[in-house]
Amino acid sequence: MTTTAEQLSATTLLRFATAGSVDDGKSTLVGRLLHDSKSILTDQLEAVEQVSLSRGQEAPDLALLTDGLRAEREQGITIDVAYRYFATTRRRFILADTPGHVQYTRNMVTGASTAELAVVLVDARNGVVEQTRRHAAVAALLRVPHVVLAVNKMDLVDYAEPVFAAIAEEFTAYAASLGVPEITAIPISALAGDNVVEPSAHMDWYGGPTVLEHLETVPVSHDLTACHARFPVQYVIRPQTAEHPDYRGYAGQIAAGVFRVGEAVSVLPSGRTTTITGIDALGESVDIAWAPQSVTLRLADDIDISRGDLIAPAADVPPVTQDIEATVCHVADQPLSVGQRVLLKHTTRTVKAIVKDIPSRLTLDDLSQHPAPGQLVANDIGRVVVRTAEPLALDAYEDSRRTGSFLLIDPADGTTLSAGMAGAAFASVAEAVAQADDDAEWDF
Repeated sequence: MTTTAEQLSATTLLRFATAGSVDDGKSTLVGRLLHDSKSILTDQLEAVEQVSLSRGQEAPDLALLTDGLRAEREQGITIDVAYRYFATTRRRFILADTPGHVQYTRNMVTGASTAELAVVLVDARNGVVEQTRRHAAVAALLRVPHVVLAVNKMDLVDYAEPVFAAIAEEFTAYAASLGVPEITAIPISALAGDNVVEPSAHMDWYGGPTVLEHLETVPVSHDLTACHARFPVQYVIRPQTAEHPDYRGYAGQIAAGVFRVGEAVSVLPSGRTTTITGIDALGESVDIAWAPQSVTLRLADDIDISRGDLIAPAADVPPVTQDIEATVCHVADQPLSVGQRVLLKHTTRTVKAIVKDIPSRLTLDDLSQHPAPGQLVANDIGRVVVRTAEPLALDAYEDSRRTGSFLLIDPADGTTLSAGMAGAAFASVAEAVAQADDDAEWDF
């Protein structure tokens, strides 16, 4: 007889993030999703009911299931990224509930950076607003392959189909212009539960899936083994003991792809070539290893390798450069300025760098580029040119979300300044269509 644990281990995993403007009902949607899918414990629900009653509310405020900070509950807004883990018989989920307030847009970058799907909420009464466009732009920049437009509070517009249709058309056109490959619009009422887990009896004009049904059935292809093989070295193991006098191994987590014993590899940025003579995983020797396994590689030649070097197949190496053109989401309160000295962290490597230029800042209203802004402030999205003190082996972000991303850090106090994505800012519409046809190309 199959146990519940065995059933869950056989299901796929979907990482998704939620985003929406303040008071769009995002926390209520997440709470409704957890409640109606029976993914919360009895004592959790009882605690929410007690707090709701103490506030004079007749029904439990499901937003309290996700807004855990006292400031969040007092203000009725989401401030921090909250991660929730739940499962159905069809799929397991990791949900990143991100803030909607413009002040915390940067938190969405954190929550959506590993997401395969983003749920963007819109209040049916307000339609697409600037923050909606901002969230769509962040999802496009982060190459999130699936976006769900959840038009919430349909009960407050009498479940009118024309209202939903107009919002869906506007958002779809905007997101498609950013290169988002797949957009699914769903009319919902998180408060009443319409089309969240169960189909709505008030919107017989809608024949599409509920939110949960779409989450359970959307194609998820995050097979890292099909991507360019990349192994950032995290630690050099050199025990020099009587038992292992000559052992030298390079430990880390495979970022993408597959490595095999006997394969010719290059060590970057030096460019030296050698062969894999052994792979150790969980204390045993294996012939093959794949992402995201943590392993130790043993090489045929004694090459000078240290933390931050990148091992890749000799026939498929990323470009090595000191001049990086990228799009960044600025996340710090202090601005990022031309001429500023920073640290750049890429995989396990951290190098000194200088911001040579900020060519443009993205205007979200019409997607125009504001030229030469001079600096980026909190929540700005812009293009930067960075010169590093040492060469880096950097993929384009569109080829690899893991080895095409980096952080800019304040060397004075270690504060993260910007999250960067190397290469082109947005995928073209033609590229988006092609990627939607072949999700296996996405690298997570």
